[in-house]
Amino acid sequence: MPASRTEPDGSAVVRLLSYNIRSMRDDTDALARVVRACAPDVLCVQEAPRFFRWRKYAARLARETGLVYVTGGATATGPMILSSLRAAVERSEDVLLPRTPGLHRRGLATAVLRFGPSARLAVVCCHLSLAEKERYAQAGMVLDRLAGMGADAAVVAGDLNDEPDGRAFRRLAAALQDGWATSPWGGELTSTAAEPRKRIDAVLATGAVEVLGCGVPAGLPGVAEADLRAATDHLPVLAALRVPAA
Repeated sequence: MPASRTEPDGSAVVRLLSYNIRSMRDDTDALARVVRACAPDVLCVQEAPRFFRWRKYAARLARETGLVYVTGGATATGPMILSSLRAAVERSEDVLLPRTPGLHRRGLATAVLRFGPSARLAVVCCHLSLAEKERYAQAGMVLDRLAGMGADAAVVAGDLNDEPDGRAFRRLAAALQDGWATSPWGGELTSTAAEPRKRIDAVLATGAVEVLGCGVPAGLPGVAEADLRAATDHLPVLAALRVPAA
């Protein structure tokens, strides 16, 4: 997995980690160890704490992983973005998606981040619905939001609650590069952490982004299998992305 760096031409290699952390209800020490070992520039969280004193838990996660809070959490109904100090936050916005009666309301955490002088990356962190019809509609909303963020280099990261042959996953992958399919690295399956049988977590990028590697960081130095099982009920997806200079 390539290390983070800024190239002489102004392009930047950015490490992005997508992780469903189940509201930090499991082994938070193991969670922090996994994140630190992955050394992400951007951490896209799903199921961030979103109820009583949720900001305290967000601050704790940032502190224990050496990252800083960017946006999201309860204000996005779960998706949250953290980053390293390497990223300059140009703007951020939390977006609530339409509510379907009887179903949990979903939202997006979004940000435009700059690395070095001019390498700009738009990030959308999402956690799509368990209901197939709503999930498909939300995939379209994610693409609409991404298109309106004003950055050619853009990425969607999240728990899609859908496998690659599902309608929502296919809708996203028709417009974006599926990181694992484009440049597979590490492991493929993400759910569950104890017995992974499905790939429902993904990182997808626009054509302006070069995917250098993407997958579950099993075997990455510092990432213990016991920690992956104890941290939460999903496995994370780590991607190395080359973002061009503007």
